[in-house]
Order: sequence, then C-alpha cells, then structure tokens
Amino acid sequence: MPQQLNIGYLGPSGTFSEQAAQTLARNFPLHSLIPLPSIPHVLLEADKGNIDLGLVPVENSIEGTVNVTLDMLAHEVDLDIQGEIILEIKHCLLTKEPHGSIQAIYSHPQALAQCRRFLQKNFPQIPCITTDSTAQAAQIVKESREPVADLGSMQAAREYGLFVRFTDIADYISNKTRFLVVGREKLLDLKPKKTSLFLAVKENRPGVLYEILGEFARENIDLTKIESRPTKKEFGDYFFFLDCKADLLEEKNEVLKRLENTCRLVKVLGCYGSVNL
Repeated sequence: MPQQLNIGYLGPSGTFSEQAAQTLARNFPLHSLIPLPSIPHVLLEADKGNIDLGLVPVENSIEGTVNVTLDMLAHEVDLDIQGEIILEIKHCLLTKEPHGSIQAIYSHPQALAQCRRFLQKNFPQIPCITTDSTAQAAQIVKESREPVADLGSMQAAREYGLFVRFTDIADYISNKTRFLVVGREKLLDLKPKKTSLFLAVKENRPGVLYEILGEFARENIDLTKIESRPTKKEFGDYFFFLDCKADLLEEKNEVLKRLENTCRLVKVLGCYGSVNL
C-alpha cells in the first residue's frame, strides 16, 4: 500500500498557500495537508523530514520576492526545489458584520502591500496590522469584539463565516504568487524546465556579474530572474539568485562547470517543472 504523503503549507486553513497546497495534493492519491504557523516553520519541518513536501511562496507579481524563502533555502536548509505553482491571487476585504465602521485592518504584510492604494483611498485613517498569514487575520476578525477587517481570500470568508465587503482589491489586475514545492526526497516527477541557482563570487570586482550573465547568453539560456541578497556579513557584499529556463544538471551542465571558475560557491537549489492547476 502507498504511504500517506504529508504536505506542509503556511496556515491556518483559508490561506492562498492552502489553495496552492490543494493543487499540489492532486498529484498524490494519499495525502494529508498540514498547516504550519510561518514560512520558516514549513522549511524547517521539511528539512527535518517531519513533512514530506513543503509549499512556500517565493515571489509575487506586484511585491516581488519573499526574501525569507530565498534566504532560508540558501543558508539554513538543504532542500530540493521539485516544482512550482503560480496561483492567481484575489484579495477581499472581510468583516464579521456586513455593514458598519472598521477600526483596524489585519493581514499578512504582502497582502497589505499588494492592496496599498486601495487602502489609502478607502481607509486612509485606519491602522493596518500585520499577521503571519491572511487566514490568521481572518481568525482574529472572527474572534474580535471590535469592528475589524481582514484582507484575505474567498475561501477564508467561507472558512471563518465572514462577510465580503469588497472583492478583487489588489492594486494591479494581474496579481499572481509563485509557490515552490520543496523536500529532501524527490517525490514530484516533473520534466525539468527551469533551474534555480545560488551563487557567491570569489571577489567583488568590476565585470564579475557580466561574466556570470555571459555564460547564460553564450548558451542562449533565458534568465527569468536575477536578484542580489546581502551576505549579512559586510555592507556591499552580496549573493546572487538566478532562475533560468534550462535543465542545468543534465542538458546544460557545462554552464555550471564554467560558473565555478568565477564563483566560490555554486549551489543548485533545484531543477523542476510547473504543477498544473
């Protein structure tokens, strides 16, 4: 009999991460979805082997990179990126009552940032309070005796019995979040179409980034993302994260060998494909 697969995600129930986790779970007949309190919890539990796969947000089309995800994948855990899910995000303003005033608005920092202009226009004097997830904010609204609101999903409204005051309130029409599927053991069998890399150069000198990018241009490889992150050791000292449309472990492995001449560290975070919605 096949074993049950444990999939961890940023909880509680009602988050956009749960929606992505439900999509991932369709690939496994026997599974259990496990909500965890934060992104670090998901990554650490996967690294310890307490869950088989973890699902974490890494990038939003409006607000950009989720830095804690990148930093932990590079420095704190030894996990393989096995797939990605790109989910359309539709934020709603949720309250316990259908009408009346609002004294505070709770949500995850990314959600608040994605709806910044809406909040400034409609609730300019109302304080915005951050939470670990949009669903945690929904829990707060449900249990609060004060007239407060949550920026969350339609699923959260159903889960916690809240009223939807406004729908689809992000500042830009195309609001999507990219999630990564990570784990210690290869469990998701997708044809690799993308590689994520973490690089550290030997020395910070003029032209070093140009040399790195040139290795991809030479092989006509499309770079879909490049980002620098501080090493947290010295001001002005950075690591680099790159995503490219190629399988660097098999089809284009010569690129990795040449990068090692320029970099003191070349870490492949994963070669993977997309999980169908």
